[in-house]
Parts: sequence; structure tokens; C-alpha cells
Amino acid sequence: MTALHRLYRERAHLPLKTRLLVTFGAVAALHAATVVLLAVGAAGGGQPLTIGLVLTAYFAGVKHSYDWDHLAAIDNSTRKFAAEHRHPVSVGFAFSLGHSSVVILAGVLVVAGASLVGSLMAEGTPGNLLLGIIGSGVSGLFLLAMGAFNGAAFVRTLTFYREARNGATISHEDLATQGFVARLLARPLARVQHPRNIYVIGFLFGLGFDTATTIGLLVMATAASLAGVSPLALLALPLAFAAAMTLCDTINGVAMMRMYRSALTDPRRKLGFNAVITGISAVSALFIAVITLGGTAHEVFGLDDPLTSWLGSVDLGDAGLLLVALLVSVWAAAALHGRASEGTR
Repeated sequence: MTALHRLYRERAHLPLKTRLLVTFGAVAALHAATVVLLAVGAAGGGQPLTIGLVLTAYFAGVKHSYDWDHLAAIDNSTRKFAAEHRHPVSVGFAFSLGHSSVVILAGVLVVAGASLVGSLMAEGTPGNLLLGIIGSGVSGLFLLAMGAFNGAAFVRTLTFYREARNGATISHEDLATQGFVARLLARPLARVQHPRNIYVIGFLFGLGFDTATTIGLLVMATAASLAGVSPLALLALPLAFAAAMTLCDTINGVAMMRMYRSALTDPRRKLGFNAVITGISAVSALFIAVITLGGTAHEVFGLDDPLTSWLGSVDLGDAGLLLVALLVSVWAAAALHGRASEGTR
């Protein structure tokens, strides 16, 4: 962690293109490590089945990266940094690395034969309940804070959009999140000052053992059915999951950074686009926060009312793809509108 902290401090002063290369280089290193583990571990036999299991774990990581909570956390954090006129290249990477660290740790413990992991992942056990409360509580409260922070920015941007249509001049400083909500959330969000701080948030998100359960069961099932499979091949499963998730989350974070940077380049012309993207991100964060906290309250306190029961049963895994499609559509529409406006000049 000390070396990682030093790397981030040095990287903060590098040009944007260099930081992009470093970030995607780290993602490539995860992929290379997965391939090496797979090649060495599968050399002893069972290669076709091992490769199939690793590919299954990889695509599971791709799918999980588009869960709505991932998107909401990365998008809202990126918007916060972009509004401060920074270039948060590694928000998606840091969040995903923290989240997947739980998966990798669980995989290592399972391969090492630790029975503790099985008890933590067994639904209904005290350990599973405790970690679920920590993961869901942290994710819900963080998204609630970020949603409120960006919600205040959305209201402020919408106000300036109306003023700009009446001929008022809007500056970059006008779009900075200010006011009562920003001051109220200044202390809770004070530690989220750099993209690397999102690593801890991602790790705490992962303690709910939603993804770790999938990969842990896959590792244990493989170990039980194929006694001859190398431990290195088994470790390639959670690493492949992590590699896929960091790749997709990093791309998502960089894409959102480009969206917000383009929205802030010309505040007056792109004020409407900024308002729409900020509003979508804020609403998604608040929506996920309510579902997460409501579902957690339902499980912890044994509530049986219809509202928390419904919140606890909501599955947002596939809904994330709809959010991605919505954001891409808005971005594409804004780009086409901008080109059309330039063509009429």
C-alpha cells in the first residue's frame, strides 16, 4: 500500500496521456498475470476445462462491472473531481481494484483451504450478515452523500441554464457546487480528495460478498470436482474476474471524465448537457442508495412491511446496461447537436 500510495503521488504530476498509459498499463498487467497463472497452472492437465472456467470468471467480471452500483459510484465520484477541474483518470480503476481485492482475497483463502471463507459466504451466518451490513451500509451512505452532492450541483446548473438562455454570462466558477448541501457534505466527503481514495470505498463495497460469493463458489466447486487442478489455475479464476472488472470500470471512469470535461469546456453552450448528465448521475446514486439502505434495514431488523421487502428483492444487475445506454445516448445526442450548431455558423 505504501508503494501504491507513492506511485499515485508521483503520477498526479504526470501529463494526462501518461497517466492514461499508466492506468491502462496496470489493467494490462492484471490480464498478463491471469494468462501466466492460467498457462502455468493448466500445464499439468485439464487445460480445456480450466480455460473454460477462467473465461466464465472473466465474463462474470465484465457483467458485474455494469451493475448499477458500480456505475453510480464511479460516475458520481468522477463528476465530483471533474467539477473541481481535475482529471480523474483512475477513479474507475481504483474503485474496481478495491472491489475486486475482496474477490481475490476470498479466492486465495479458498485455495489455501481456509474454512473461514465458506462460513462468511454462507447465507444467513453471522459473519455473512456482518459483512453484508458493512458493505451495504457503506455503499448506501456513500451513494446517498454523492447523490445529494451532485443533486445540488444539478439544481445549480439548471438555474444557470435558465439564466444563460436569457443572455446571462456563465463562468466555470459558477458551475462549482456550492451552497448549504455542499457545506453539509464537505466533512463526510473530505477524505475523498483523490481517485486513489476510491480504492477504500470499492473495497468496502465488496464486503457484501455478492461478487465474492460467485467466484468463491466457482473456485470451491472447481477444487471439489477436479482434485488434480493446480492451485495456480484456481487462483486464475478470481484474478480473471478482477482483470475484466478493472478494464470495464476503468473505461467507464475515463468515458465519464470525458463527458464532464466536455461539458465544462464551454459552460454556456454545453450547460444543458452538463445538467442532464449530472441529473442522471445524481438520481441513479440516490435511487441505488434508497434500495441498498432499505434492503439492509429489511434484513437487519427483520422488517416485514411491503416497502422494505420490495427494496430487498430488487435486482439491479441488468439495469446497469440501461444506464450505460442512456448516458451514451445523451452524449451522442449532445455531440451531434454540437456539430450541427457549428455547421450552421
